[in-house]
Amino acid sequence: MARRRRSEDEHENHERWLVSYADFITLLFAFFVVMYAISSVNEGKYRVLSSAIEDAFRTGTAISLVTTPPTGGANTMIAVAQSKPVAKAVKGEMQAKERNRLGSLANDLQKVMEPLVKGGQVKITQSPKGVTIEIRDSALFPVAQAQPSPQSLQVLSQMAQVLSQVDNPISVEGFTDNIPIRNSVYPSNWELSAARAGSVVRLFVENGITPGRLVAVGRAENLPVADNASQDGRARNRRVSITVRSVAAEDGKPLAVESLDNAATPPVH
Repeated sequence: MARRRRSEDEHENHERWLVSYADFITLLFAFFVVMYAISSVNEGKYRVLSSAIEDAFRTGTAISLVTTPPTGGANTMIAVAQSKPVAKAVKGEMQAKERNRLGSLANDLQKVMEPLVKGGQVKITQSPKGVTIEIRDSALFPVAQAQPSPQSLQVLSQMAQVLSQVDNPISVEGFTDNIPIRNSVYPSNWELSAARAGSVVRLFVENGITPGRLVAVGRAENLPVADNASQDGRARNRRVSITVRSVAAEDGKPLAVESLDNAATPPVH
């Protein structure tokens, strides 16, 4: 009897470890399931969040996202603070740097063209649009011609050297008075103004300015700066306007012909 009882006790003790082992395996499995669940990313929610943040930084508006939870869960709301002040600060800093850079350029141009500035033939101004150099036609061309005079070649060459210091786009616009011109070379003021602008652009390219930065526009008698009723007014309207355009003001947009209208001064009556 004693030998039989000892045999049963030994058999029972031999299998008890299986219970603890099974519990351990179950707990370990549950642990890894939970770890996997909390580490997996919901790609749908991630894309919604990413898109919303991009919109917020573009428009500068606050956003809130409410995701639909599983049954019995709590709503999740993600709020993104106003980003517009940050965007404004970055843009303001860029514009300040650009303004200082173009201000230095205007000073250099003023030194190079000082004799013509003092003589009233050149006017240099700076605005949020950029730096504009207005040159009367008498300082550049013979009457009713588009080929630059010999004395103007040195001035344009020196100007090109200064303009090569920056990489901003440059627009060159030719203007005339309202007196019609008709000859074998230029049938109208349109051709004369465009040819004069093209001559300046060609000289700039020959002096090292990248052609892709330049655009030539003929305005004819349109957009006058003075009254064409007087001889002095017509002399002021016959001009070439060279504008070094601010990239910060244009937000990196390519230079377009229609964008040049705002750079002109309204007519004076």
